[in-house]
Amino acid sequence: MSTLVADDGVRLDLTDHGDPAGRPVVLLAGFTAPATSWRYQVGPLVAAGYRVLAVDLRGHGRADRPAQVDMDRRGRDVGVVLDALDLHGAVLVGASMGASTVWSHVAQTGAPRAAAVVSVDQTPRMLNGAGWPHGFYGYDATTADTLFAERIPDTGHGTPLLRRGLRLVRLLRAMRGAGTALSPGELALLDDHARRDWRPVVAATSLPVLFVAGAASEFWPASHAAAAADLAARGESVVLPRDGHAANIEQPRAFNRALLAFLARTAPAAG
Repeated sequence: MSTLVADDGVRLDLTDHGDPAGRPVVLLAGFTAPATSWRYQVGPLVAAGYRVLAVDLRGHGRADRPAQVDMDRRGRDVGVVLDALDLHGAVLVGASMGASTVWSHVAQTGAPRAAAVVSVDQTPRMLNGAGWPHGFYGYDATTADTLFAERIPDTGHGTPLLRRGLRLVRLLRAMRGAGTALSPGELALLDDHARRDWRPVVAATSLPVLFVAGAASEFWPASHAAAAADLAARGESVVLPRDGHAANIEQPRAFNRALLAFLARTAPAAG
């Protein structure tokens, strides 16, 4: 476990695995999830020769928990990690809000230390509207001020938790220690996240991007992955069958195959 301190004094934590000379893969978890939620990815990535950094941003896992955080600050914290470790050619892998955090970093800096992005079941625009039916179920102009006021709502989509079998067991193992009650600051972050539109950032980046969708995501239709990939100059997408929003946790073998194949396709040329 390593500790980094951001420019405002907030402590961030990470674990560093694998060959220090390997291509760096930076794993960023979703809303309130700990870095340990990547437990099913670290081993296979290390075995494939990558340097794997699982990061607890502020408000996650062992990191500090300031009362207020917004998406801009989260994006800057990604830069804190990349700069402090002097990483080059990093692959930024974000799950859910972690993916939006990557786009925040790209929007603010252009991501000069990154070589590729992987977005794990996160639509670039959560608000449904004209020309974009790939947002959060039930979230549109009429509900924008109320849907996330108290919690992440049950959409009625996806596979009910108690019917997920081994997928639920994996979720419980990976999310051990994560809280369920949301503080006012966390609700404010959730609202900020929901209102953002990262599509212009996706369209402007020259980085290769893989958009992964869970076919049975409880939050949005899997069509968001192909729609987002169509925006990017070097975008591609994959939909994982029988997989929910926590795509890397519920179906780790299928997710790892897709991730490792993308990493191989985007590997820097030898020499």
